[in-house]
Amino acid sequence: MSKGLIVVIVLVLIALMAFGQYVGVRNTLVTKNEAVKSSWSQVDIVLQRRADLIPNLVETVKGYAQQEQTVFGDIAKARSALLSAGTPQQKIAANQQLDGALGRLLVVVENYPQLKSNENFLRLQDELAGTENRIAVERKRYNDTLQDYNTYVQSFPNNLYAGWAGFKPNEAYFTASEGSRVAPKVNFAPAAPAQSAPQQAPQPAPAK
Repeated sequence: MSKGLIVVIVLVLIALMAFGQYVGVRNTLVTKNEAVKSSWSQVDIVLQRRADLIPNLVETVKGYAQQEQTVFGDIAKARSALLSAGTPQQKIAANQQLDGALGRLLVVVENYPQLKSNENFLRLQDELAGTENRIAVERKRYNDTLQDYNTYVQSFPNNLYAGWAGFKPNEAYFTASEGSRVAPKVNFAPAAPAQSAPQQAPQPAPAK
């Protein structure tokens, strides 16, 4: 067997091995990418569940606090942005706005003791709390699945095969900004009247 033929055979074997590895990596990437999509769909379901609860919650609060139109408007805008968002990044951003708006609504509720004892409100609040817990669970599961995908796609030599197959890192992590979790302080107490500066006593005229 000539040396040239041996070289050709070796090159063919190397090419077959590289192709086999490429196929294996690509199949794994497809599996992990589908897992990310499936995990996000579960997040999307619980976000939709919360969005469905909000109108009834707002209407109940309006029965006691009709004057809080700014808060109601913020919630309506954030909910509309969430429902109209098309990508995970857009929904995550809209959810952050909704977190902040709901936080301000709960501050408003604290100023209406009768509302806090309303049976309908208590039921909706319990349902909302359960949904929030479910969002936290699904959000962590989604972030873990996404991290697993990103780690695989960026590891060598997977990153080479991923580039050839058209797979890229996905940075759409579901995070909530600190600002959206902090409800602003609201003070309904009347402002204290401004105090005028104390008048100075007249100075005695200097002795001549």
